[in-house]
Amino acid sequence: METQSRLTCPECGFAETLEMPQDACRWFHECTACGVVLKPRAGDCCVFCSYGTVRCPPIQQGDTCCN
Repeated sequence: METQSRLTCPECGFAETLEMPQDACRWFHECTACGVVLKPRAGDCCVFCSYGTVRCPPIQQGDTCCN
């Protein structure tokens, strides 16, 4: 299982590599560059699944959305 994902802000294009929580989803993330708050797109469980290069660990393990 991969635990790091490169998150890219859809507003400014800034990308940063972040460590993902192993047992939870991250529903919000504030972009370090422009300050916009990222939220999951419809149908995704977290910001990593929407804007990251790697989906979150629970999804990688075959689980459904984290609660």
